[in-house]
Amino acid sequence: MQACHEPDVLTSTNNDLQPQGGSILPRIESSVLINCGVEKVFALARDIETFPQFMPDLKKVTILDRSPDGNRTISEFVGFIKQFKLTIRWIEEDEWDEKAKTCQFKLVKGDFKSYSGRWTFEPVNGGTRFTSVIDFEYDIPLIGPMIKALIAKLMKQNVDNMLHALKERAEKE
Repeated sequence: MQACHEPDVLTSTNNDLQPQGGSILPRIESSVLINCGVEKVFALARDIETFPQFMPDLKKVTILDRSPDGNRTISEFVGFIKQFKLTIRWIEEDEWDEKAKTCQFKLVKGDFKSYSGRWTFEPVNGGTRFTSVIDFEYDIPLIGPMIKALIAKLMKQNVDNMLHALKERAEKE
């Protein structure tokens, strides 16, 4: 792969609450502008098995099933929330759309009560805008609103870190 140069970051993030099936879920939206073509960024994002190499809170990703064309994967993720000394596990299904340059994902099972989202990869002035939108609910019995707010903040930080780590990786190679 050809290296990409002249890093130029454009990041917009917000954390909002979204109605979902009668309850309100935290929503995280983050974007980063990567100075590499969309094909390269999309290919690196699909290589989720390597994410633990550049995402310290993600300990392991195992592909459990992959369609013959590679567009549908079921993967097990193991993460660690150091603030709570808590290991979290979940299995998600990813649907990659090569033509639209998107990935839709949803929880199959795991420690999240709900988890779904979409990644989009859009060409912008020779680079790529990588946007992540995630709706989630992590249910820990008997926790108050302050702890739930902290979990939402940690999720947002993790998403932002993932976007920037992928940006760094794409622009180095």
